[in-house]
Amino acid sequence: MRIVADSSCDLNENLKSSLGITLVPLTITVGQEHFKDDANLDVSKLINAIEHCKEVAKSSCPSPQEFIEAFKDAGSVFVVTLTSALSGTYNSAMLAKDLYLKEYGDKFIHVFDSKGSSVKETLIAMVIKAMIDEKLTEMEIVEHVNAYLEKQKFFFQLGSLDTMIKNGRITKLKGIIANALNIKPILYANEHGEVELYENVRSEKKSIRKLVEIIGEHCDDFSDRILGISHCEALAKAETLKAEVEARYNFKKIIIVPTAGLSSVYTSRGGLTIAF
Repeated sequence: MRIVADSSCDLNENLKSSLGITLVPLTITVGQEHFKDDANLDVSKLINAIEHCKEVAKSSCPSPQEFIEAFKDAGSVFVVTLTSALSGTYNSAMLAKDLYLKEYGDKFIHVFDSKGSSVKETLIAMVIKAMIDEKLTEMEIVEHVNAYLEKQKFFFQLGSLDTMIKNGRITKLKGIIANALNIKPILYANEHGEVELYENVRSEKKSIRKLVEIIGEHCDDFSDRILGISHCEALAKAETLKAEVEARYNFKKIIIVPTAGLSSVYTSRGGLTIAF
């Protein structure tokens, strides 16, 4: 059985090894530059390009053919994609599934819409891998993962408001005021995978404290849950968050992963995401 995901599924070196996951890259366009979100991407160079470009960075989903290539030479395939509410990646993977089955014949391929991105996808991939290791059948894995998706939560704190200003989600004037007041918006993905504002928090320290509080607001049993934290060039901040969470909650495990290209575009330098 193989796990396939798009490149929004952020991984650290241990997870790259243990999950054996195949990543299908998106392409990011910053002005006239194009960046393939794969293992060769220099994320720092991408972030610098975004910060110095007046235009908003754009992303292009993988083609169906790229997904088809990832399906080849595998038995059963489980695919995890970005939320379909914000990206065409899910539809591309579904089309790839249909085209593959027509051309190559019968194979089990199931595509999960993560209803989120970044470390939310990572945790879904980890659940799939655990079920594979337990020798569950394909349909048992689908049922288990769908149940997990129903209760999974995803929040993120932006490192900068620049992307929101550039794409028009907030006006430049409001952005200047928010930056002057050191406002750190905390966003979340709703049940449809759409991004909404959860709360505006003033100061970096208070935003970390609020993320810790949010966990307690949305969960009361942590013993069998994994917390995922992703960071955009903000490892010390992620470790601070982890330490504060460990002091209050008894998660089964906490993982920290760096954001790759796509997640870095939307969280910005200094941003964090959490999923549980």
